[in-house]
Amino acid sequence: MPDSFSARRLQRMLQDHIPLAREMGAEVQRWTGDVLELTAPLEPNLNHHGTFFGGSASALGILAGWSLVHLSCLEAGLDAEVVIQRVAVRYVAPAPGPVMARSYRPDPTAWRRFEAGYRRHGLARLRVRVELHCGGLQIARLETAYAAIRATDPDATPGRD
Repeated sequence: MPDSFSARRLQRMLQDHIPLAREMGAEVQRWTGDVLELTAPLEPNLNHHGTFFGGSASALGILAGWSLVHLSCLEAGLDAEVVIQRVAVRYVAPAPGPVMARSYRPDPTAWRRFEAGYRRHGLARLRVRVELHCGGLQIARLETAYAAIRATDPDATPGRD
């Protein structure tokens, strides 16, 4: 069940274990179980044009998708290490301000297939759609794929309490 505890725990994990997230100023805004939102301010992510750096935008989107899969696995009781497998980014507009990344959990059939594959083989892949917005305008879309790998040592995965 999604809750604010999961979002707070994720925020703490991002700050403590992913230095890039901390340096970008990434913050967890919302977790519903189906949608995860992260934001990052403009200032630490500026490019030479005075807009949000494309690399920072891509990283924020990858982080939003990863976070969605990570929390979904935790809530499903899957002891998985989640890693990015593939990403394709399409930038559609510059971002002159803070950026919000919104990741969407795949349809229930895709999730069930992912969970069953993981439980059976200790390895599964999941595609996640991510959108980036600035001031209500979509600035980029990411098509991502993540792999979940069975953790061999519970202490090996950062963020475990």
